[in-house]
Amino acid sequence: MRCGAMSSDKPSWTSQQLDSPHTVSDKATRVRRMFDAIAPRYELVNSLFSARRDGAWRRKAVRLGRTSESDDVLDVACGTGDFARAFAAGGARTVTGCDFAHQMLLRAAPACDAPTAPPSGNRFRWCEADALNLPFRSACFTLTSCAFGVRNFQNLDAGLEEMYRVLRPGGRTVILEFTQPRYRLARGLYHLYANRFMPVAATLVSGDRSGAYRYLPRSVVSFLSAEQMCERLRSAGFDRTTATPLSWGIVTVYVAWRPS
Repeated sequence: MRCGAMSSDKPSWTSQQLDSPHTVSDKATRVRRMFDAIAPRYELVNSLFSARRDGAWRRKAVRLGRTSESDDVLDVACGTGDFARAFAAGGARTVTGCDFAHQMLLRAAPACDAPTAPPSGNRFRWCEADALNLPFRSACFTLTSCAFGVRNFQNLDAGLEEMYRVLRPGGRTVILEFTQPRYRLARGLYHLYANRFMPVAATLVSGDRSGAYRYLPRSVVSFLSAEQMCERLRSAGFDRTTATPLSWGIVTVYVAWRPS
């Protein structure tokens, strides 16, 4: 843990704050503390509680983004680097991972250097920074991405505008995010799983004391619909915006382009 970081034993969220987590004034501080706390078992929990579908979702997003060997990718809120690795495996020329949770980044770099990682011809770079203030010059990437992270931004519009700013004209953004299923039965089952079973089980598996797995499902059900998310992308300047639902709409892949 970084010097001065808040103890992971202190819950990041109260029940009152979870009623409307996206309006909490110090949301970013709480999110950073939360992800630092759950970093050690983050990928394990993701795999277990998505029934091992999370890897397939990322690979599908990489394909929908038309990733090629000419792409320089910036993966925002990269966490432990699983989406960054997917872009490298998909052929991207370079992949830069950016996150403000220090403990997540400490696990990202070794995972990408492991023997099972994508070929070394794919160059990885890592940067600890806030998604709302990216330390990169304008128009320096061909593709920006974010997996399960945009709903954690303190200011969604500011984050999307930054992802747009660093894109070259004609570049695109690829966002993978949880959504609520459209159909009533599927939505009811999803709410039962996400709000009752998963928070308890994931907390036990992860050993988390920050309240992360109470916040995460609440951050989904109180977040934007796919239609609203597309509108926010257009407001940030993107066009040719698409939303592709996966796994009965539990997740959605958004692809949007910066005009040439």
